[in-house]
Amino acid sequence: METNTPRPPAGDGGRARAKLSQFYGLDNGQEGEKVGQAVAKKSSLRSAVRKLTPGSHPVPSNPYDINSPDFDADLFVAKLVGEASLSQLMAQEGEVVRQIQGLDSDMQTLVYENYNKFIAATETIRKMRVDFRSMEDEMEQLASSMSSITTFSSQISDKLRTRRQDVARLSSAHSTLQKLQFVLELPNKLTESIQEGRPGQAVEDWLRAERALTHYKDMASFAGIQEDCEKIMEELKTSLGAKLADPKCEGEQLGEAVHLLRQLGTPSAQLCDSYLKHCAAALCPHLELLEVQANILSGEVEGKDLSSVVIMDPLEFVDEGCNKFLAELCLSATGFTNTFTNTGTGSLEQGAGEKLGVWVEELVTRYLRVMEKRLSQERNQAECPILVRSLDRFHRRLTATSRLVPGLDMARAGLDVVLAVSREFCKAATVQLEEKLHETMMDARQAIAQPRKGTDVALNLQEISTALLTAIADSVRNTFNTLQTFLDSELSFSVKTYFRTTFCISMVQDSVLMTHFYHIVSVCSKFSSGRSVPPALLLLLSRTCLDLHTSTTGYLASLLSEQFQLLDQANLVTVNTALANVSQALLDSYVQAQAADLSLMLRKSVEARDWLSTVEPRSVRAVMKRVVEDVTIIDEQVGQLYEEGQRKVRSSDSSRTFGGHRSRSVFSSYNSSNLDSSLASNIQKLFSEKIDYFAPVTPSKVSVLTGIIKLGLKTLLECVRLKTFGRYGLQQMQVDCHYLQLYLWRFVEDEAVVHHLLDEVLGSALHRSLEQPPQLMEPSVVEVICDKG
Repeated sequence: METNTPRPPAGDGGRARAKLSQFYGLDNGQEGEKVGQAVAKKSSLRSAVRKLTPGSHPVPSNPYDINSPDFDADLFVAKLVGEASLSQLMAQEGEVVRQIQGLDSDMQTLVYENYNKFIAATETIRKMRVDFRSMEDEMEQLASSMSSITTFSSQISDKLRTRRQDVARLSSAHSTLQKLQFVLELPNKLTESIQEGRPGQAVEDWLRAERALTHYKDMASFAGIQEDCEKIMEELKTSLGAKLADPKCEGEQLGEAVHLLRQLGTPSAQLCDSYLKHCAAALCPHLELLEVQANILSGEVEGKDLSSVVIMDPLEFVDEGCNKFLAELCLSATGFTNTFTNTGTGSLEQGAGEKLGVWVEELVTRYLRVMEKRLSQERNQAECPILVRSLDRFHRRLTATSRLVPGLDMARAGLDVVLAVSREFCKAATVQLEEKLHETMMDARQAIAQPRKGTDVALNLQEISTALLTAIADSVRNTFNTLQTFLDSELSFSVKTYFRTTFCISMVQDSVLMTHFYHIVSVCSKFSSGRSVPPALLLLLSRTCLDLHTSTTGYLASLLSEQFQLLDQANLVTVNTALANVSQALLDSYVQAQAADLSLMLRKSVEARDWLSTVEPRSVRAVMKRVVEDVTIIDEQVGQLYEEGQRKVRSSDSSRTFGGHRSRSVFSSYNSSNLDSSLASNIQKLFSEKIDYFAPVTPSKVSVLTGIIKLGLKTLLECVRLKTFGRYGLQQMQVDCHYLQLYLWRFVEDEAVVHHLLDEVLGSALHRSLEQPPQLMEPSVVEVICDKG
């Protein structure tokens, strides 16, 4: 192809080649020297720099510019010496020295960087020269060979030109005969290939001949061959189908059978179902073994010989499921994917992916169900670490399997199983807390009800209360320590926010701690309504609920927040209110129980005595002494658990005025007044404070004793109102009232309450005296009798 580009003169090209050869060291530089002699003198460095300077406009010459090509060193130095001072000259000298050093450094760097490039370029050019020489020889040999081939081809074409049609006809006939021979021998070949274990070759031969046999099926000879071949291929289909149904068929044999059946026209959907059915037959025995283990532990297996079955621990059970079932499931899913993947698109065939997903989901659901059922049977807190390790291993293996089976979120389903097992374990922990609470309360009840002799240590309710509270707190704290194992940082599921939130709040906080608090409230509430509960136990449980309300619940909630890293502490308002209410109910029940005992003694003492024919009193009745003793015992019991409380300030000698002043005032109202006795009594009540006998008591000793004494004296008052008194009966009641007043006033909040009630009792006896006016004993005599008592 011609071009318009002018070529350089021959002389210039030769000189260029000579310079290149001289630069790269070719031909020992001789040619370059020869050419160099014929060339004009070299230009100076300044002219070369001027030629290489970019730009079309020439740079104005300046002999004083050190960067100019026309720089004159002498003129520059002379000007600098004439104009600059000594310090400026020294500074200029330092600047020039630094620039020279910088240029030298840059030049050395450039030389070092380009040295290897120059060497590599030289070696490349030398190799290219050697390679081009050998290629020239080979091209010459190739041209010679092509010329010989062309010559021989022409000679052959000239000789065969007349016989070409005959050769083509004979070749076509030979090909037809070969095909006919293949078709005639096809049944034998198919049978032989199948018998020799080469079903793939048989299918290939059948597919080659199937179209021709179908085309010529109207011919009798071909119809017979087609019938024989179809019969053989049907038998092959049956054999391949049997392989799919055989659980022992695995790997390549299974894939080959599916591939051959697909070539023989079996629908892909049918092949998918058969393949999955075959895989399920291999997986179901593993699941059945796991289900037997789970059913035995849950007690669902009955009427079978279970002596030969070895129960696996949780770790062995999880390993059995992971190493066998999950491993087989992964292999089956991978084999299915490889078998039914469309080679053109690289994805699963239409409908195959959905069938695989449904099949895997069904088996995995069954597997997860049996895992949850088996691991939920582990409820022993001592074996909690083994259970946690089992759950971790199960979750890790299932998560890894989930990556191999696309489209199925087994990791989330596995986490749900872990949560379900954890929930069952928390429920078991709650049950164990309830059992521990029951045992602790039974111990406290036995300690209270244990009979004591004179030499035995007295009952110490404070120690029992402390032991009960300590046992409750310790059991909850130990449960927290056990459940904290589920939050180990090395566990695969403990780092999941969904698990930590559900486990810490819904399970530990709500299902364990708060449920246990409400269980305590429920149990104590039953005691408050019971009839055969020892009063000391009511008092003990009342104090326990009060301590739980004031301190223990807050401490345990703070401990929970600290150990389980909760942002918000549990809301204790409701449970604390319930504990306070049940504490008050227990305390009220204690007051009612003790008051009932005192009332029973007082009622029997009044009803069993003949107050009309009694003798002159010489001493205090024994029942009154017993009442004072019982109140003293109650005071000691309550004082062990509750503080003293506040009393109303009264006169220090008011306790000694009842027998004299109060009795004389009551008696004088019958002698100095003509008013009706009932009217005088009513007038007296107008100026006294109203007493609420059933007012709720406060958690203090004096309040509890006040409530008990008020109910006891009220019973005495009502019993006195039902009796009629003779002279000595009235005087005996006077002595008894004075004795009670001497000792009971110190146990109550306000001694005026005791004074008022005893005034009511004595006033009622005066009203019911047969002797009018009634005759009371002298106060001094009453005091002497009470002092002797």
